[in-house]
Order: sequence, then structure tokens, then C-alpha cells
Amino acid sequence: MPVIWKNRYFWMLPFYVAGAVLAGVFDAARGQVGWQLPVLAVPVVFLLYRSYRIYMARVEDGRSHAEEMASLHLRTIEALALAIDAKDQTTHEHLERVQVYAMEVGKELGLSEIEMEALRAASLLHDIGKLAVPEHIISKPGRLTPEEFEKMKIHPVVGAEILERVRFPYPVVPIVRAHHEKWDGSGYPDGRWGEDIPIGARILSAVDCLDALASDRQYRKAMPLDQAIGVVVQEAGRAFDPRVVEVLARRYVELEQMAKARKVEPLKLSTDIKIEAGLAPAAGFEGSDKSPASKAVAILDQPDFLSKIAAARHEAQALFELAQNLGSSLSLDETLSVLSVRLKRLVPFDSMAVYIRRENMLHPEFVSGDNFRLFSALEIPVGQGLSGWVAENSKPILNGNPSVEPGYLNDPSKFSTLRSALAVPLQGVNGVIGVLALYSIERDSFTKDHLRILLVVSSKLSLAIENALRYRQAETSATTDYLTGLPNARSLFLHLDSEIARCKRSGIPVSLLVCDLDNFKQINDQYGHLEGNKALKVVASALKANCREYDYVARMGGDEFVVVLPGLDAGSVVQRTDHLRKMVLEEARLQTGLELSVSIGSATYPHEGTDAEDLLSSADRVMYKMKAASPERLRSQKKWALWQQSTQGTPTIH
Repeated sequence: MPVIWKNRYFWMLPFYVAGAVLAGVFDAARGQVGWQLPVLAVPVVFLLYRSYRIYMARVEDGRSHAEEMASLHLRTIEALALAIDAKDQTTHEHLERVQVYAMEVGKELGLSEIEMEALRAASLLHDIGKLAVPEHIISKPGRLTPEEFEKMKIHPVVGAEILERVRFPYPVVPIVRAHHEKWDGSGYPDGRWGEDIPIGARILSAVDCLDALASDRQYRKAMPLDQAIGVVVQEAGRAFDPRVVEVLARRYVELEQMAKARKVEPLKLSTDIKIEAGLAPAAGFEGSDKSPASKAVAILDQPDFLSKIAAARHEAQALFELAQNLGSSLSLDETLSVLSVRLKRLVPFDSMAVYIRRENMLHPEFVSGDNFRLFSALEIPVGQGLSGWVAENSKPILNGNPSVEPGYLNDPSKFSTLRSALAVPLQGVNGVIGVLALYSIERDSFTKDHLRILLVVSSKLSLAIENALRYRQAETSATTDYLTGLPNARSLFLHLDSEIARCKRSGIPVSLLVCDLDNFKQINDQYGHLEGNKALKVVASALKANCREYDYVARMGGDEFVVVLPGLDAGSVVQRTDHLRKMVLEEARLQTGLELSVSIGSATYPHEGTDAEDLLSSADRVMYKMKAASPERLRSQKKWALWQQSTQGTPTIH
């Protein structure tokens, strides 16, 4: 009551005193000089009264204007709070609850009317700076990375910058800027501590934490209110003002009931409706002549907080498009090509390399930009150089030196114009599958924001690369022999049909050789299957190495190989057959120590067959005739008999 009298009626006291004095003077004048003088004073009194009424009307107008301004500020606050709700749909109820808690704690701590109004506004607007934080960070269903947390920490500063433009008649901005400061000085953005933190910010910090713990979040479920207040009490004197925590601990049940009683249906924005009118924007659709440079200039002309909001929106949209494109193809080359184009919109670079790990080496799978040939020729051991260190330690490198990559270190004939590198590991299901490296000609050109973006991209890219590699392996396995790496029987028939069709058109002959190892089963039985597999690899390598580049060597299965020789007639086949048999024998003796021999049968299109099956059958018959007459086969059979006899030993007589 005294406050109401002081604010609303005390200013009228001088008028009442003046009126009383005037009435006394009028009565004294009537008694001394008669009634004429008082009558003459009536116009004077009327003028005074009229002046008083005019003055009161102006006072009333001023009060109405003040109330309208206060209402305008309230509507501004509600509109800004709605903007926060449009960014994060989980925030509106949180803001309402925080306001109820904060105002009640402020009353109990005896805040002034101005401090209470500032706290009322700040409780609704403290998270408005999150408009400048990308949506994928705000809505992340898990813990933030250090880089993402660095981006999140800008929201108190941006929020304060936004609210400075509103020019509230009470100190809202200091509260919003400091609402993440901690009592012990370990908070952000300014590291303030103790009572140096505004009292409104201290209240808001504790209340905000309590409500966050007791509410559902993307990364965890809500705690029971009793457990949440326990966490806040434990942080008293460290994160929070002990006086604020004491009030909350004593009244949290009552405050929760008040918040529930005040709960109203939040105003929802029309974000999910479809607008039928409007054929195209004035500037046209994507692909118009508005360049990225002009967009950048437009952003630079805006206030700082607006440019941050625009940048966050652009980043979120670019990451969304990139994520969609990375998962749209099973071709590794296509996936990495799309990555190169899309990623450059988010992180400027002069060169990009994606290294794939194969055993203990990093091989360049995709390279674009400056020094293309240099990076394409690299094979980096895991643990060496910049990318090798990233692969071994599963940690990123920011603004490293590209010149430490093996392959041109200390080689004056090979040098790079690039001066800084940003490299991140590509984590697969079973560990690091590769490294994504960006290079720039400028020193220290990459920022922590660039690193944060690359870490976000790397998880999606790793999955896309693994899927593409599995698809490539499956595709290769369908046409390649797993042991020797040669084409398999399926691939052979497709190739042979293609060669025969070409011969029909051109009239050029094609010859075919069927090669079979002599007594290969005995080698497996005597030396084991591992040695037998080694022998097959040696034979495959020898056949491949002693054929022309355009000849085709395939493994039919078991110990049987086929060589397709385009352009070779029947007269030249004998010489080629003898050469191959001799080279296989020498390579086998040199690399395995075994006396391997091979029987070879040949057939030529169109004399010995008109299709693939006829040619193979003809060559197979010739090969078995050669095998039956082979002296190496007879010697091998004798050696096999002696080996069997020695392994049986002398029979025991009972």
C-alpha cells in the first residue's frame, strides 16, 4: 500500500496544499475588505482550475503512453519468444516454466521492480541467440563434440547483440549474456564469477538447469523433479549461487504446482501449411544469375547477429543436401565427386584427397584440385606423415603442414604449393577406413568451424564409402577368382563371346589355350593345400606376365586356366604354347621349389569351333591328349608311388 500511495497519489499533495492555502486567503480577505475582492478573485481561481485540468489530462496521456510502451515491450518479448519456438519446438513450455520459477525466486530474494521486469523478459528471451546455432547441433540426439560445443557457446553473445537493438528500459541484455556464467568462474562467455554475475543471471542459470534436467531432451529422458533438484543442490557454490539454490530447494514443489496451474496452450506458427499462390520468386529459382559472391556481400552488409543466423541456415541446408547426395549412389567415384562439389560450399579448399586404408597403407581413392598428380601418386604408410598420423590415432589435424606427407618429403624434384591442411579420420564399423584431407595454399586457412563441419560430414561419408566398397567388392567377386585375382569362368564366357562376335565382324582369328597342371592333386596331398594354393598363384602370375597386354588370362576352376589370344592364328599357337609351358616351369621352380609341369591344349576360331563352348571343348580334348603323353606326367607318377611307399613304412609282423 505505501508504494501505491507513493507512486499514484503523492505527486498530488502540492495541489491540495495550494488549494487549502488559497481557500484560507479568500476567507481572510472577505473578513477584512468585504466581498468585492473575493468575487474579483473568482476568475483567477477558475484559470488555476483550468490549468490544473489541462495538466492532469497531459499527465493521464503520459501515463497511457507509458502503459502502451510497456505493452509494446511485452508484445516484443512474446514475439521474440515465438521466434525461439519456431527454431526449437521443445522450447516454449520450457520458457514458460522458467519464467514462473525465476519470478518467484526473484520476489523472495527482494529484487527491485526494475530487476524483476528485466528478469521477466530475460526468462523468455535468454535462448534467442540459438537462432545463430545450426539446427543439427541444437537437435542432435546425443552429446556434443568439442567443436559443436564451441558453436553452441556463441548463443549468449548473439542473444545479447540481438536484444541490444530492442533497447529495453530495464537491464535485460546483461542477464542474457551472463546466464551461462558459473559461480566459480568456469562458465562462459566472459568467465565472470560470484556476485560479479548479475543477480538475474544467477537466478536464471539455476532455474534453467533445474527445468532442463526435469524435461525431456533429444539426448536423454527427463529426471524426476526430486532427483533434478538434488543435482542442482550438489552444484551450489560451484555452478550456482547458494542463496538461489536454497530458495529452489525449499520451494520447488510449490513452484512446480504454480507452473502447472499457469500452463496455457502455446501459440503455434503455420510452418506446415502449403501456399498455393505464387508461381516463382522474383529472383527466379535455383540456377539463376545471383552468384554466391553477391549473396556473401549481402550477408556482410547485415548486422553481425543476422549474418550468423544466415550462416547457420546456409550451413544446415548445405549439410542436408550433402547428406542426401552421399547416400544416393553406390558408386564410390560418383559419391566422392559429389562430396568435392558440395563440400566446397561449406569449407573453402584448393585441393581435396580421400585416402582409403588397405592393410597398413593409405591409397588415394579420389583427388581433385591443385597438385592433383602429386597426391594421386602418394601411398602413405599408416602412422607416417599427416594423413598417416590421422589414420593411426583416429584424431583430426587442423592446419597441419601438407609437405610432411611421404612421397615427396625431402625430394627437391617434388614440391607442393599448399601450405595448410585439415584432415579427419573416416571411422568405419571396424575402425578407420580412410582419411579425408583438405588442403589450402594459405597458411592457417582452416578454422574450428571448418573442422566441426568436416567431423559432421565424416560420419555420413564413412558409411557411404563402406557401402560403396562392399558393392565394389561384391561386383568384383562376381567376375573375379578370389585366390589368383584372375577373371573367373563367368567372366571368361562373357569375354570369349565378345571376342568371337568381333572376329565374325572383322574376320581376324582368335586362339584359345586350356592349361592344366599335371598331377596337382599329388602336390596337395604331399605338401598341403597352402602350398598348392601358392603354386596356383605362381602359375597365374607366370601366365599373366608372359602374355600380351590385350591377351586374356582366366581361371576356369581348380588347376585349370584359359588364355584367350586375339589375332593369333593356328600356326603361331605352337610357339606360344611352348614358351608359356617353359616359363611356368621356371617360375614354379624358382618361387616354390616344386617341379611343376603344365599340359596345354589349343583351339582356333573358326576352324576348331564356332562358339565359346565348342572352342573350349576342342582345346580341352587336345589338352588331355597332351597330358596322357607327357613325360613329366610319367615321372611325377613314379615319384608319387615312391612317396606313398615311404610314408607307409615297414609292416609289423605279429
